[in-house]
Amino acid sequence: MNNMKANKDYDVIVVGGGHAGIEASLACARMGHPTLLITQKIEQIGYMSCNPAIGGLAKGHLVKEIDALGGEMARATDETGIQFKQLNMTRGPAVRSSRAQVDRHAYRLRMKRIVEEQANLFIKQATVEEIIVEGNKVTGIRTDGNETILTKTLILAPGTFLNGLVHVGLDHFPSGRMGDPPSIGLSESLKKLGFRMGRLKTGTTPRLDGNTIDFSDLIPQYGDEPPIPFSFSTERIEIEQVPCTITYTNLDTHEIIKSGLDRSPLYCGIIKGIGPRYCPSIEDKVVRFADKKRHQIFLEPDGKDTNEIYPNGVSTSLPLDIQMRMLRSIQGLEKVEIIRPGYAIEYDFVDPTELKPSLETKKIEGLFHAGQINGTSGYEEAAAQGLIAGINASLYIRGKEPMVLKRSDAYIGVLIDDLVTKGTSEPYRMFTSRAEYRLHLREDNADLRLREIGYQAGLVKKDDYRIFLEKRSAIEKTLLRISESKITPTRKNNDILHRWGCTPLKKETSLLELLKRPEIHFGHLFEFHPDLKTLKKEVSEQVEIQVKYDGYIKRQMELIERFKKLEEVNFPEDFDFHSIIGLTTEVSEKLIKIRPISLGQASRISGITPAALSILMINLKKQKYL
Repeated sequence: MNNMKANKDYDVIVVGGGHAGIEASLACARMGHPTLLITQKIEQIGYMSCNPAIGGLAKGHLVKEIDALGGEMARATDETGIQFKQLNMTRGPAVRSSRAQVDRHAYRLRMKRIVEEQANLFIKQATVEEIIVEGNKVTGIRTDGNETILTKTLILAPGTFLNGLVHVGLDHFPSGRMGDPPSIGLSESLKKLGFRMGRLKTGTTPRLDGNTIDFSDLIPQYGDEPPIPFSFSTERIEIEQVPCTITYTNLDTHEIIKSGLDRSPLYCGIIKGIGPRYCPSIEDKVVRFADKKRHQIFLEPDGKDTNEIYPNGVSTSLPLDIQMRMLRSIQGLEKVEIIRPGYAIEYDFVDPTELKPSLETKKIEGLFHAGQINGTSGYEEAAAQGLIAGINASLYIRGKEPMVLKRSDAYIGVLIDDLVTKGTSEPYRMFTSRAEYRLHLREDNADLRLREIGYQAGLVKKDDYRIFLEKRSAIEKTLLRISESKITPTRKNNDILHRWGCTPLKKETSLLELLKRPEIHFGHLFEFHPDLKTLKKEVSEQVEIQVKYDGYIKRQMELIERFKKLEEVNFPEDFDFHSIIGLTTEVSEKLIKIRPISLGQASRISGITPAALSILMINLKKQKYL
């Protein structure tokens, strides 16, 4: 383990050892900056507080993008994953996503080892009580041991620990998560600095003893064979894969849940924080969807060397006796024992409109926020923010412009733009529907979109970059080859096409044009060009997607170019929105609060009309900024 530097003076301090803190601290250290990671429990670095899974719909896109930029999450998943699944494979490539069950214990140990072995990265176990600011610039932190540590930049990634309060039934107690103390001083320090703060709520399921579950009549769910890795650098998954299992709640379950609502903190008004709309508790599901006779539950193994089971779908804060009765009313769980109860947790967050698109705060120079402190929910959203905060903290130290991914660049760009432009009043979760350019922002091309950026930042290794260049070159050469390779309308060729259910050729046609036909896939081209068999699957798949969706992709790229003009019209940092004549009071107030960096960002603020945008553009021209 890296020990503290003797002089206790760092380029970067990262607070929090969760998914955001890991990516942030690794990025800063790998970019050459002495970095201190402060966490309350070193043994909990990389711990998965909720379900033992990475990815899912849209979240898989984020993990692929993190990997393309040189982050760590995808590699860790590939090394510890026990079931890999490609989701939405019957639909178009834009909405296909990767998901993996991981071994919770192995994932944590793997992340802890990577952090400990990273050059330039130092670790300290402590609780941060105060942010030290001189003027409007962060200069250090003070710990619970009354130790002052100086820094040039500070990244806050405290997860749910800010003034955390755990609820089980009517019992509640301060906690960052079950068994860990909350961070109260840091929350108070942020309030004293004048940040707008709110209160959110999330929850988790009870953990079950697998030895007390009867799996005999339940439905096993197997992963893909062979499993497809997350990381562009992983050639194959070596770990033995294991199945999950499906069961369901029933009407008896729902009646038991309803009988406990009078002791539910959610329904007694004890919990004030707003919970996640798209991941409700089981009691919330039963009340809100009263017409549904059952709800699906995935019994997910916590790992290969444990009998602990995570019942995905029954997040709850009901009293323990109701949790037990509820679970034992479900098929397969009639004799189940609870290892750890489910619970809800309330925590503080900072209004993300307090941030610049770089994730640096507007109030305090050199202070960055990442993860649940910004109102997001999920490991993947946190890790993505951590990586960007780490990159931009490093660029800040060097006096360089921040790296800001646009909405047309990445799902990460959509995530951050949504947060800093619109804010959030509930835990924010990524969906493919949030991305207007999702046909361009696919999982499969994340490396083609972002690998170059990651390499230029110094986070993508030379070997990985070389492999990427070879892949990109192979795609370009293959597209050229199949566009130049022609087949003629001979009887033999038309017989082949007839066998595949295709209309016959009437004129000489390129293999590229042939591949555009819905019945034809890349493997069919081997019949006419056997040399194509030697291509790697990742190359042939990318070529097929680009060819089949060429028209749609071109139209989307034209849209991107059109909107890019707005994104490139920037406001100067000291632009006086208050003095602009012709804007309504509502529009002025929103512009002053958000302080958009460009006309593009201004256009996405709720209530900013086309007329208001025209007034802004006229004023920029008058003041000779355009």
